[in-house]
Amino acid sequence: MGLNRRVGFFAGLKYRGGGPMWAWMLHRVTGIAMVLFVGTHVFASFFMQQTGSDLATNINIVYESWIFQIVVIFIVIFHGLNGMRIAILDIWPKFQVFQREALWLQLFIFIPIYGLTVFILIQHAVAGSY
Repeated sequence: MGLNRRVGFFAGLKYRGGGPMWAWMLHRVTGIAMVLFVGTHVFASFFMQQTGSDLATNINIVYESWIFQIVVIFIVIFHGLNGMRIAILDIWPKFQVFQREALWLQLFIFIPIYGLTVFILIQHAVAGSY
């Protein structure tokens, strides 16, 4: 006899996993975003080199904007730090009980690095370097 759980769709969305669940979801989203970014970048580079396409030029203009770079830097830094956290917890399974503490440590490392990077990008944008 199987389990009989009658949980509605919206009730199922109310999972209360907290921070580690959100980190898990954001890790997947940032991974997909990086794949899309690299794929689009290769596409634009190919068409820029082969045809000099206006579409490729417009994509490169978007890539060079400081706002887009802030988003890409968030994606790369978060995904990298979260991947290291996951790898460390996989290498030493006895630390799995400290999942939330590891996530807090990850955020304490992420926030200053990302904040400094955004500060430098905005400083260059205001100065007109971009």
